[in-house]
Amino acid sequence: MYNKNFLKLVIEKSKEIKNDIPVVALIEKNGEIISIQANKKEENNQTIAHAEILAINEANKKLNSWRLDDCNLYVNLEPCPMCAWAIISARIKNVFFSCYDTNYGAFGGKINLIELANSKLKAKGGLQDKSAQKVLDDYFKNLRCSTKSCSNSQEK
Repeated sequence: MYNKNFLKLVIEKSKEIKNDIPVVALIEKNGEIISIQANKKEENNQTIAHAEILAINEANKKLNSWRLDDCNLYVNLEPCPMCAWAIISARIKNVFFSCYDTNYGAFGGKINLIELANSKLKAKGGLQDKSAQKVLDDYFKNLRCSTKSCSNSQEK
């Protein structure tokens, strides 16, 4: 079921992202990677270009089906409500994520959409969260510093 190597790969790929929130989603079926995508909101100027949505679209095309019944999704940040509902609608079997998102997380961090849906989806978070959280923290720290002057006295 859970393969820590897939989540490690997602975290490593997230470190490569420079111009968008460093979120990467991977969909696998029977141990084979079907899709791996990164956030592309900034690159594509598209509100819905979240990693999970892009990964689902690619998996749909590759498997020639909107149903991803026997697939698992790995992502370094808990999906937002938009992505969570797409995951539920795609009938993905399991979601494994690193960091809970207490602002927008939809699988327990803020809300739990699984409770609202007639879904058999299983979601497990907090996996390998320290290394994933550092990537996200560094991105947002650098983003804040690029929009205003950072000095040692402002950093905590």
